[in-house]
Amino acid sequence: MRQACIHPARLSDKVMSTPVLSLPAALNQFAILLDVDGTILDLAPTPREVFVSHALRDTLARLSERTQGAVAFVSGRPVGELDLIFAPLQLPAIGGHGAELRIVAGAAPGAPRLAPLDSRIKQRFAAIAEAGPGIVLEDKGYSLALHYRLAPDKETLVRAAAAEICSDLKDTSIELLPGKLVLEVKQTGVTKAIAVRELMTYPPFATRRPIFIGDDVTDLGVFEILPDFNGIGISVGRDVPGIAACFDRPADVRRWLEQISRNDAFATP
Repeated sequence: MRQACIHPARLSDKVMSTPVLSLPAALNQFAILLDVDGTILDLAPTPREVFVSHALRDTLARLSERTQGAVAFVSGRPVGELDLIFAPLQLPAIGGHGAELRIVAGAAPGAPRLAPLDSRIKQRFAAIAEAGPGIVLEDKGYSLALHYRLAPDKETLVRAAAAEICSDLKDTSIELLPGKLVLEVKQTGVTKAIAVRELMTYPPFATRRPIFIGDDVTDLGVFEILPDFNGIGISVGRDVPGIAACFDRPADVRRWLEQISRNDAFATP
């Protein structure tokens, strides 16, 4: 049965009532996997305007320490960009929708799973951003994002123009993923879900149960594979089949993460 978002004041009660999370010293049994934009960070008018508080950095650092390093970002942003946003904090990370994977905090990502998006293809889609004010192009290297948060009335234009380019290219290696006032243009063959499967084979993630929190279309594949790891899915702002609970907004996610980072009931032995 699909579950509606529950009130944030009740979310911890719902999750804590789950037998797994109510076990003594439960936190050391889990890996915490976090989407970034729209999940732990509030969406901003443009990608460069996101804000990371010192409190959030401290919370993530505490969680990483208490899980022996089993906290990772799962993002569409490149890993290097995540490092800049959260500096000086560096965590294991999946970047570029699965194109990059960093197993060890602070290390360089391993070899990318695919080449950067072809520059000629980028130019075609970049032209859409010139169609009117308020359309912002974000070049993520392995993918592109066309944001229209500043011009929500341009949604139909952006999607139609992108679909026309895809049809013209006749390139089955390119896919379009609509999100929250954004259209992602990415290459097929890599996904967050594929990268999460690989991440979960390495210590300290291996043998743990993942708790994944995400908010958008690109996160759905991760929710779908969680049962393979006996994992727990929590969504943000949208109903997703099979989730344990749903936060209303990123502020609620940050509050919950801060709570479990300090709560003695989750302390490791």
